[in-house]
Amino acid sequence: MPTGLNHPEATFRYRNYSTLIALGLAAVSICAIGPIIGPTPINWRTVFDRTIPFAENADAQIFFIARLPRSIAGALVGAALASAGVVLQALFRNPLATPFTLGVSSGASLGALLVVTIGTPLAISGLPTVALASFAGAVGAISIVYVLARSRRQGLSTSILLLSGVTLNSLFSAIIMFVQYLADYTESFQAVRYLMGNLDVSSYTPIVWALPLLIVAGIGFSWLPRSLNLLTLGSTGAAARGVDVLQTQRIAFLSASLATGAAVSLGGPIGFVGIIVPHIVRLLLGSDHRLVLPASAFAGAAFLVTCDVAARTLMSPLELPVGVITAILGGPFFLWLLMRTK
Repeated sequence: MPTGLNHPEATFRYRNYSTLIALGLAAVSICAIGPIIGPTPINWRTVFDRTIPFAENADAQIFFIARLPRSIAGALVGAALASAGVVLQALFRNPLATPFTLGVSSGASLGALLVVTIGTPLAISGLPTVALASFAGAVGAISIVYVLARSRRQGLSTSILLLSGVTLNSLFSAIIMFVQYLADYTESFQAVRYLMGNLDVSSYTPIVWALPLLIVAGIGFSWLPRSLNLLTLGSTGAAARGVDVLQTQRIAFLSASLATGAAVSLGGPIGFVGIIVPHIVRLLLGSDHRLVLPASAFAGAAFLVTCDVAARTLMSPLELPVGVITAILGGPFFLWLLMRTK
């Protein structure tokens, strides 16, 4: 009788956990290397040379001020969107669900766009008002969708959740177009740049403000894997196996929405991360959410930081919005996924 690593199940687990560790190491490595790469070459040793005053160390200024914040933001946004995609696909039992399905992204975009067009260059406690307005719009969208989907008899209806999210997406998109129509050229240009998705984070303040929200979402994600595994059997099957379906739905919805709102407030509506990464991870590791969820977070961080490096370097000195890179990669992948699902 096969034992140890010769047993097929043990070999399968060993391979999966090795892949998970490899993804984690790849994410850390890419996030460390990302700030070094750019149109202006920098010397790694000079960056950490304490004998040179920081005010005179151009390499250190480029690394710590211009590139490191956006690499950290890219890692957080990528991990948040990929994890939210995994959770929502399990919640809706739909492989094509994305973090933007529930209208959170369009709500956040509308909030940011209103600030851009109204023109409020002030900051509250050091946080730019665009990020605050973006997160406020996301919270507003979350609240509307949750109220619409909540039922006293049936708990949280995933079908109404999905329909209300799609409806809000259309409504907010129409309002966004109307606001853009009323804006002048400068405001329209800023709005378009934001809507393309951009990791042009020039300080650590927005990251510090987003961290508590992402930590709360991460705690919710950590509670979900076993329940999500059983929820894929259907609500009735999951309840029969001891899962509190309503509580799982609430935590999944709120955690994914909170992660998406925080991510959009940092980098704008960067699309396709939440659908590309989870499906690639499932091809590697299978469907066990105990592995898929953390692996997607690692892979999402690595993927978005890589895309950001490409956005900074492909057409240097011109810098592309990172959302353009993810869309170029995600569009064909989405079509392939549709064909494969069909």
